[in-house]
Amino acid sequence: MGEHRPTLVRPPPVDESKAPIENALELTDLSIIGPDIYTNTRELWHPPGARGIYGGAVIAQTLAAAQRTVPNNFVVHSYHCFFVLAGDSSVPILYHVERVREGRSFCTRTVQARQRGHAIFTVTCSFVREGSGGAVAVSHAAPIPEGALALAPPDDYQDPEFLRGPDSGKRDDPFQSFRCKPHDDDKPPAQRRVWQWVRARGKISEEGGHRAHLSALAYISDSYFIGTISRIHKLWRYPVKQAELGQLEPDVREHLEKLNDWEGYGKLDEYKGRPEVGMMVSLDHSIYFHNPKKVKADEWMFTEMESPWAGDGRGVVIQRMYSRDGTLLATAFQEGVVRLKQEKGQEKKAKL
Repeated sequence: MGEHRPTLVRPPPVDESKAPIENALELTDLSIIGPDIYTNTRELWHPPGARGIYGGAVIAQTLAAAQRTVPNNFVVHSYHCFFVLAGDSSVPILYHVERVREGRSFCTRTVQARQRGHAIFTVTCSFVREGSGGAVAVSHAAPIPEGALALAPPDDYQDPEFLRGPDSGKRDDPFQSFRCKPHDDDKPPAQRRVWQWVRARGKISEEGGHRAHLSALAYISDSYFIGTISRIHKLWRYPVKQAELGQLEPDVREHLEKLNDWEGYGKLDEYKGRPEVGMMVSLDHSIYFHNPKKVKADEWMFTEMESPWAGDGRGVVIQRMYSRDGTLLATAFQEGVVRLKQEKGQEKKAKL
């Protein structure tokens, strides 16, 4: 029996000249096997308590694989994917790129991510030739929400101490988040907004270029996304029953209290009697890149999330991502499963 590894090829040493997110998303070319086939160079992150690999990692790596097959003067403008099966971080992923169309202004790629011979993820993305829209073009963009820029964290911002501990689950994140406390609790869920500032840690290398920045934005875009619904509905979403809060070790209870407060959602005791999340997973994810060459993912970006609809065990969330100067960089959409825990006698085994 051969040695088990989560990658096909033994990972090289971490390249200190690159940002952590560049190392995390590095791809290995498998052209020795066939054309346009890639695999993850390093083990991908499996968030604590999640069903599988962090979806943003596969989103970013499929985009990176597709970008390798298009001319340098083409940039991604549209990306649409489906999460088919939960990814296993202990098994290598093979990314198969198909060159669907080569046009003068647009080209299309599909990418399929496979593990153990099965598709776990599929995406279609489109690239546009820079400047193909003409010298004169119609133009408008939604402005950054009023008051958002005043909440931007400083460049030297450090994560709170409780998030830097060995058991925090966030210590090794290749990106940072700065949560903004809710300002619209008096509104119904469909009118509430979730704000945060995000950026990749470190400095993305010149070698990585704008494509590395776009892959980083794609990675970050999956953070906090479908979870918006649990927040605007104030659902209990922690991996411990509300009734067991009093039985937790003091340090564990303190950590949960700090996390909930850091996110701006009050004290844990305020959730007594609130519905509990039974299952929450992403089904699909779309990103429209409006200003791809202006994306600087290692600088603070503002994101606003809202949910126009939830029902029948699903929900839809919209996200707008802005640069620090207020430029609308991208708009993303996600639908996911959001099932509540049922009363005794009404339970059905959680299954997709």
